[in-house]
Amino acid sequence: MNHIWRSPAAPFAIENLQGIILDWAGTTIDYGSLAPVQVFQAVFEQLGIQVSEAEARGPMGQAKIDHIRAMLSIDRIQGLWQKRFGRPSSQEDVEDMYSSFLPLQKSVLSKHSELIPGVSQAIRELSQRGLRIGSTTGYTRELMDVVEPLANAQGYTPQVTVCSDEVAAGRPAPWQIYRAAEKLGIYPMSKLAVVDDSIAGIQSGLHAGCWTIAVAQTGNALGLGQSECESLDPADLQIRLHRIAESFLAQGAHVVVCSVADLPQL
Repeated sequence: MNHIWRSPAAPFAIENLQGIILDWAGTTIDYGSLAPVQVFQAVFEQLGIQVSEAEARGPMGQAKIDHIRAMLSIDRIQGLWQKRFGRPSSQEDVEDMYSSFLPLQKSVLSKHSELIPGVSQAIRELSQRGLRIGSTTGYTRELMDVVEPLANAQGYTPQVTVCSDEVAAGRPAPWQIYRAAEKLGIYPMSKLAVVDDSIAGIQSGLHAGCWTIAVAQTGNALGLGQSECESLDPADLQIRLHRIAESFLAQGAHVVVCSVADLPQL
């Protein structure tokens, strides 16, 4: 299914692009962005708190420690925390949970680092057209040291990867994108497009002054693995994707695609 939604308020100046900066989970690997959700739920479950998939997905795209902090700020989850522990959660609690998150996440990454169909071909074609390829991620460098070799073996090797712990603050701050642009040697920022499956990632691109391309089908917004997605009734899938696209456009995305595989069509 190849659908492209465009913002009428901001025509996409594709002819001026020199590079693209892509997210990882849900954008180029891990169809449905499943790995982080499973681990966030497991970290809370270890403390006797059940969180829903929707609650785990809400802050997606942020640095993982910020993601945990954002989940604890959800009224329902904070209420469960206080009922269980008799006090509000603290920064120390966030750091303890993050310490639990990292080894759990690392242990499941090898099962969730498969390239999304069409990614390697699309990136190869864009590279042949002269675009430079960068990437950013909410994962830390320690986690990406697991992911990158697996992606490389499947034919995907961006020229630059900037991790959430390599800058002062993760998304929606623009620092990772600025760092990637510097390493790619591209400016002004309007010569770059940011590709992401999360609202935080799109906001980061907008804050950096880049064009933004949201991914509707393969990532966090739809939240379904490939087999689950393919089992949906096509009409139902199209309705869901249209709603997701409208949401991304309302947040300022310039273009919405189903998948990175659709990028060469732009």
